[in-house]
Amino acid sequence: MPTYEEKISLLLEMISFATVDGSLHKKEHFFLSIIAKELNLSEAVFNDLFHQELPVLVIKSEFERFHQFYRLALLMHSDSVIHSKEETAIQQIGINMGLNPVVTNRILKMMKKNQSPIIAADVLLEIFKEQHN
Repeated sequence: MPTYEEKISLLLEMISFATVDGSLHKKEHFFLSIIAKELNLSEAVFNDLFHQELPVLVIKSEFERFHQFYRLALLMHSDSVIHSKEETAIQQIGINMGLNPVVTNRILKMMKKNQSPIIAADVLLEIFKEQHN
């Protein structure tokens, strides 16, 4: 379970990514609020994050890094518009997280190809296992 600081860091990274195209769409904000609730962060804390710049903590668990990458990919799809800056940024984020670019690109292609960007949990787990090969 992530610490409070790790939760804040996860959301700060997501907020930064959501605004890489120069704006924050209502659907992106809504998606971020869902993640904040999932992380048990109050609405006041969530809203305050839009006015903060804190250093991003390194996610130690490989599974948590993979999970965060998937959350960022879902965020990218939340407004139904994928900007080239978002595509470039998410690929770089995956590399910075130490994730296999072949695996991250596979996820991104699957999300883009399907009508819904949501990938079944069992499929994601299999893709995560490929990360080790």
